[in-house]
Amino acid sequence: MKGYLSFLIMWILHNRCMKGAEIAREIEKRKGKKPSPGTIYPALKDLKNRELVIIDEHKKYSLTEEGEEKLKSACRSFCKTFYDVEEMFEFCK
Repeated sequence: MKGYLSFLIMWILHNRCMKGAEIAREIEKRKGKKPSPGTIYPALKDLKNRELVIIDEHKKYSLTEEGEEKLKSACRSFCKTFYDVEEMFEFCK
């Protein structure tokens, strides 16, 4: 999970702002295992330090404009790399 945790967090936040625990639950839905606070909060802190997310007074995280742009760029790169993802899904069945 470590290699793409920041990307996954940003992808999760692109629809709505969430608290850290909510993000962890969403990751659990996708991965089958809930990340520990020692995993999720350092990643959120790093994203905040890089000014890709902000945290509000209710401790909810959301993407900044720069975060949105970085996410779009990462998505384009991902899609370019895994243009055959549908074939991969078929292979995994």
